[in-house]
Amino acid sequence: MKPRIEFLKPKKLIGYKVRMSLTENKTGQVWGSFAPRIKEIQNRTSKDKISMQVYPYDYYINFNPSKEFMKWAAVEVDNFDPIPEGMESFELEEGLYAVFDYKGSSTDPSIFQYIFSEWIPNSDYEVDDRPHFEILGEKYVNNSPDSEEEIWIPIKRKRN
Repeated sequence: MKPRIEFLKPKKLIGYKVRMSLTENKTGQVWGSFAPRIKEIQNRTSKDKISMQVYPYDYYINFNPSKEFMKWAAVEVDNFDPIPEGMESFELEEGLYAVFDYKGSSTDPSIFQYIFSEWIPNSDYEVDDRPHFEILGEKYVNNSPDSEEEIWIPIKRKRN
């Protein structure tokens, strides 16, 4: 699977976040709290949902499935006025991304194994220290093998 390389312009997001690790996965918890309240968010730019991970700078250098990171359930907005009570804003900075059009269950880790153990090492890029995210559009169906989503991995050119 070959990704497309895209330069992302800054995005404004509103959503919920939770601290979690891969061994203590709280994805269901954050989406369970956020999804029923999406309709409260004004100024949405689309119906897409964004599942975002903000990792510590050394997350992949010293990988440990118990290492914590911030997991976000969010949507993109034009501006932050207003932010519903209990939700937070996040500004996703611009940068280069490898975008993988993925079809399959969100619980199948093989796509991420491919990205990080095959595609990245054999590409001209390395992982950059910016948020990773998935765009969950109209064809996304949680845990379905027919689900479709975009996986956005922050990248930068490898130093020679």
